[in-house]
Amino acid sequence: MIGLMVVDDEEGVRRSLRKVLEKDDYRILLAENGEQAIRIVRDDGRNIETVISDYKMPGIDGLETLTEIGRINPEITRIMLTGYATMESAIEAVNAGIDGFLTKPFENTELRAKVKEYNIKKRLKQFVSEQVFRELQKVGKRIIPRKQNVTVLFTDIRGFAKIAEQISPAELAELLNARYFSPLDDIIFQYDGTLDKHIGDSIMGVFGAPITGADDAARAVLSALAMREKMAAVNEALSGAAHRINIGIGVSTGEVMAGIFGSSRKKEYTVLGPPVNLAARLERLAGGNQILICNETYRQVKDLVRAEKMEHGAIKGIERNLDIYNVTDRI
Repeated sequence: MIGLMVVDDEEGVRRSLRKVLEKDDYRILLAENGEQAIRIVRDDGRNIETVISDYKMPGIDGLETLTEIGRINPEITRIMLTGYATMESAIEAVNAGIDGFLTKPFENTELRAKVKEYNIKKRLKQFVSEQVFRELQKVGKRIIPRKQNVTVLFTDIRGFAKIAEQISPAELAELLNARYFSPLDDIIFQYDGTLDKHIGDSIMGVFGAPITGADDAARAVLSALAMREKMAAVNEALSGAAHRINIGIGVSTGEVMAGIFGSSRKKEYTVLGPPVNLAARLERLAGGNQILICNETYRQVKDLVRAEKMEHGAIKGIERNLDIYNVTDRI
C-alpha cells in the first residue's frame, strides 16, 4: 500500500487528515513534529509517496521539514498545509521546490483532489524535464517548433552487454537506476540542462532548449566533466569489476529544430538535427571515461577546459570534415 505521512503538532488535525485520506487507500503515517517526520523518511522513505506538513510547528517548521525530506528522497510529493497563508510563505514554498500548497480550512473533497493533483504533477515531472514543465505551465499548448542553437550531450555505458550478462536483473536495475541514471540525470538538472530521454543505457541531455543561454555549451561540457567525476566516485564505492561503470560522452553544438513532436498516442519535447546525430556519433567514438566534443563546442569552451585535438577517420553518417577534441580537465 502506498504511504502518505501527515506532519502536524496538533493531534486532532493528524487524526482528521488520517480519516479523510484513508478513503483513498493510503497507508497513513503520522508525525507530530519535523524531526520525527525526517526520521521516518530516513527509515522508510522508499515506501512513502506523499508528505503533508503543517507550516507552523515547534522546532523546525514545515518548510524546513519538507526541504530536508526532499533531500533524502526527491521523489516524494511534498505538500504544505497551513492556516497562516500569506503570499510570502507561498512564494517561499514554491522557491524551495515544494509540490503543493493547501490552506486551512479546507473541504475534505478538496483535500483529496489536491493531493491527487499534486501527485500527478510530480509524476509528470519524471517524464518531462523541469524546464519543459515550467514552459508548458506558462504557455500551455503554444510551444511551437522553432530553430535554435543548442548543445547536445550523449552518455553511454561502455561494455553494458557484458555487465548485463554477469549480474542478476535485480542487481542490474539497482545499478542503472541508483548508480547511473539518478546521479547523472541530477547533474544535467544541476547545470540547467533539459533531460531529453533515456535510450537503453544512453542518456541524452540538451542545453539551450527550451530556455536558451549564452553559456549553453559551457554548462554542457562542465556537466560532462561532473558526470565523469561522479562515475569515478560511484566506482570507488562499488565492489567487483563486474559492477564498474565506465562511460563515454559526446557533446555537439549547432542549430536544431526544437519542439513537441509525436502522435496522439505519445508526444515529447525534443530536438532534431545534425548536432543530435553528431553528439551520438562522438559518444560512440569515445573510449571509457572519455569526453569528445566537436569543433564548435570547443570554440565556445576553450577558455574553460583543457582539450586535445584528436586524429580520426571518417565519422559514419557525417559527410563534412570536422575537428574533434578530447576534454581532459577544467582549466
